[in-house]
Amino acid sequence: MSRPSSSDRSPDRSPTLGLLLGLLITLSAVLAYSAYITWQVTGLRKLQTGLVDRDRKDSLQLLRIQNDLNLLAVAMRDMVSSDEPYPLTAWSAQFQRIRTDLDDAMRLESGFAAASRTPEQSAFLAGNFNQFWDAVDRVFALARGGKDKEAREQIQLSLQERQAALSTAVARLLVQNSENEEQAGQRIVQIYDRVQKDVYIFLAATLLAILLNGLSGIRWNRRLFARLAEVSERRSELAQKLIATQESTLRYISRELHDELGQILTAVGSMLRRAGTHAPEGSSLRADLKEVLEIVQTTLETVRSLSQALHPVMLDEAGLESTLDWYIPTIERQTGITISYEKQGAAFPVDSAAGVHVYRVLQEALNNVARHSGAKAAWVRLRFLSDALELEVEDRGVGFSERPGKHGIGLVAMRERAELMGGQISFSSPPDGGTRVHLAVPREKVESYGKEDHSVAGG
Repeated sequence: MSRPSSSDRSPDRSPTLGLLLGLLITLSAVLAYSAYITWQVTGLRKLQTGLVDRDRKDSLQLLRIQNDLNLLAVAMRDMVSSDEPYPLTAWSAQFQRIRTDLDDAMRLESGFAAASRTPEQSAFLAGNFNQFWDAVDRVFALARGGKDKEAREQIQLSLQERQAALSTAVARLLVQNSENEEQAGQRIVQIYDRVQKDVYIFLAATLLAILLNGLSGIRWNRRLFARLAEVSERRSELAQKLIATQESTLRYISRELHDELGQILTAVGSMLRRAGTHAPEGSSLRADLKEVLEIVQTTLETVRSLSQALHPVMLDEAGLESTLDWYIPTIERQTGITISYEKQGAAFPVDSAAGVHVYRVLQEALNNVARHSGAKAAWVRLRFLSDALELEVEDRGVGFSERPGKHGIGLVAMRERAELMGGQISFSSPPDGGTRVHLAVPREKVESYGKEDHSVAGG
């Protein structure tokens, strides 16, 4: 067959159509980007408004506290009145109801307290309430001892002044909340109006630049891809920082539960045991003490389990392999799922920071098995290969969809952790059905991960 001559070839097509199409696509991309930024700003506006809502919720609790203080003031006025025929002890139940409501309001208010409030202010308010209730207890103790006159003097000299001081403190906090709410509202409006205006300016400037420089589409595309690469790099850095913050927070909470609450429960248990030895044998008091002791022990075990689940101390002290040896039987007991655990290869050191990532991937995978798969059995395989560490979790449940948009936050977090270690993770469906999660990390990464300034496991 003869080759076609130059005259037989079709003429080169003009690049105009391609450039115009590229320009149109670019304009569409910029419009979509600006719309996305606007949507993000709107979402952030709503999120920021949540801070104002928090102040409002705090103010509602402060109003509740103020109302209870007013009820106390009325009750104390009636108690010192000579017209009341009732003994002072008759007000004990009313004071107890108000105290219960105040304690609940104080607990809720402390959770909504404004960030601008100092610890000294919170401690001052709580301390004054404690002093007030101590004084109330002394008054009713005098009343029960038949010393009504002295009790009324204490009400006039101590309780009423303390109640007035508390009311003043609460009123100041309400005023402070109101001022904070107003200032925050103004700042939110100013900030987001400015950001939204900047977005519009950016959109107009970009559209003008594209119209004037439409023929330089290739160069613009290169700059765009460079920007996307930078954004991707920043996203990776942000993910690393977020995970580091999460692990640090979990470690702190775990330590506080174990060291603080655990010690308190242990001390309570010891006190109950000592009290039980002084109670008569066979008495109802001794039985009640024993029952309370059992509740304390159960709570202590729950606290310890929760502390270990948040951040196993073994991960820092004994390493990944020993931690998995402990964790898998524990989750097996908690979920009722039969887990077959297999280890292969000669174990090598795993950096604690990398161990945290591997542990969290396993934790999330087994949680998905328990919550979503419906399976009653699972298989966990840990392989120490010559050049990599592999973790595999498999079940025979309902499986999951590979369609875009169906991935949960847990799967995204597992991918992020794998990428931070320089490894790969895959989600697949075995021939027999179910789900298989496969994590592979190069050996040099898991051995030296913490030396590369990742600081995930650090507190």
